[in-house]
Amino acid sequence: MLKKFRIVVNGEAYEVEIEEVGAEGAQVSAPVVTAPRPAAAPARAGAPKAAAPVKNAPAPVSAGASSITSPMPGTIIDVKVGVGDSVKFGQPVVILEAMKMENEIIATADGTVKEIRVQKGATVSSGDVLVVIG
Repeated sequence: MLKKFRIVVNGEAYEVEIEEVGAEGAQVSAPVVTAPRPAAAPARAGAPKAAAPVKNAPAPVSAGASSITSPMPGTIIDVKVGVGDSVKFGQPVVILEAMKMENEIIATADGTVKEIRVQKGATVSSGDVLVVIG
């Protein structure tokens, strides 16, 4: 017997069907997941198609500089360095809270902090540039 559930992940609602498995002789089938479908906008005759929204692209890192990126989504709970500070490889530069754990994000090279692109309390995604070292 399949049971239907509605699950909301990051604001997106999904309908999931799950089969309840009995003790003996029950067969297991793969769950059926129905992804949300965006509402289609009515098309106007002769009107050009609108471009998909573009996420703000991060500013490029200058040549000779290295960037420290977020390894996972989370919240910045502390920034341990300031612009102009000298850092060594392995030195903690940012504390990132993810999955209720504090993670030290460390310098990936020796150098001077050129930019800090996050602040305490900011929410970041995986791959976001946190600090630039030159």
